[in-house]
Amino acid sequence: MAKALRVYPQTTPLRGTITVPGDKSVSHRAVMLGSLATGTSIVRRWLPAGDPVATLEIFRQLGVSIQVTIDSPTSWDLEIEGVGLHGLQPADRPLDAKNAGTCIRLLAGIMAGQRFPSVLDGSRQLRQRPMTRITKPLQQMGAVIDSQDGKAPLTITPSPLTGMTYEMPVASAQVKSCILLAGLYADGETAVIQPGEARDHTERMLQAMGADVQQVGSRISIRPVQQLNPLDMTVPADISSAAFPLVAAAIVPHSDITIENCGLNETRTGILDMLKTMGAEFSVKRPASTGGEPTADLSIRFSEMHSADIGGPVVVRGIDEFPILTVAMSQAAGVGSVSDAAELRVKEVDRIGVLAGELSKMGVVMDQRPDGFSLEGPIHLRGNTVDSHDDHRLGMSLAIAGLVADSPTIITEANCMADSFPGFVEAMQALGARMEWLE
Repeated sequence: MAKALRVYPQTTPLRGTITVPGDKSVSHRAVMLGSLATGTSIVRRWLPAGDPVATLEIFRQLGVSIQVTIDSPTSWDLEIEGVGLHGLQPADRPLDAKNAGTCIRLLAGIMAGQRFPSVLDGSRQLRQRPMTRITKPLQQMGAVIDSQDGKAPLTITPSPLTGMTYEMPVASAQVKSCILLAGLYADGETAVIQPGEARDHTERMLQAMGADVQQVGSRISIRPVQQLNPLDMTVPADISSAAFPLVAAAIVPHSDITIENCGLNETRTGILDMLKTMGAEFSVKRPASTGGEPTADLSIRFSEMHSADIGGPVVVRGIDEFPILTVAMSQAAGVGSVSDAAELRVKEVDRIGVLAGELSKMGVVMDQRPDGFSLEGPIHLRGNTVDSHDDHRLGMSLAIAGLVADSPTIITEANCMADSFPGFVEAMQALGARMEWLE
């Protein structure tokens, strides 16, 4: 049952130290690669959000034993009994990725290398997302994949794969990861040439597990190996989830907060670079690493921000954070713009068009373009009833906007926030934010 969230104007600063849930991208990959390892993988602080849970259930369906210890509603420890690269078992029904684009696209690379057929499907929303970006290169490797006009469901028939070099038209971690995972099953070397920097969680984890992954410049290659070694890691806090309290502290006067053990993989810190360009003030303490992923405590305080023109390579490094960045831009002085972000049009929803429509209810005027938008701030936001459109990042962004509105804001379909950030409301309340669930 859909729930609504009421957010009140914030009249006091946000203060305190919190830990946000584990990284969603790393959590997906830990289950996938832990399942393909030879031996038992231990994964701590795994994210039990809707998207990664869909991945976990799929690999259970494929015959992998995964034991769960629940530390808290936002943190699970996993013990994954890896079945090896060729130990997955046929499923008796379609593999349901729910709303998770990362799940279905990476899974396609793995299933293309199996010796049995499979069907990959998802929610009505996921069925609207383009899949030709992965099916095309997989077919060039020899995969046999049928789709519904280039969209899910995907029907995969067993077929030998041959390594190739694929030059990606746009930088995409999901496409790159899909091809590299298929490369584990291909004859010979498989390589991807990326036109710009994209998330490298897959490469890092594969290397940590003993895979033959090499990178020279923009070329990343992989060769088949006999086995992958099991994981023993702690999932870092998700920078994409941290972005919401970070922006809240940056725009609510006199706020000062810290996020503990936050993942600071440089392919994911575009949001920090963009906020810094706008004048936000950060500090980094206690740097460390886990499973090849850099972490640190990240602090931010309120500052008077100015608008900026955002585009180029930084966009792909912060593509998921543009909804909350837009909220920050609405409170910054001057005209700001975003370009080179056409990918936002094909996320869970058209995040440019839908965000513009919902923020307009709060007084924000966004001048849309195919690959971005511009707006002028600071804007005096009006409290109103807005809709998440079942998009977790849009819903949380609207909630943060509500903190600086002039009257209460109600976000409908707000329970979708648990897709990536279970406990979002409780985490914000711990910092002093005034928000509450409505039945």
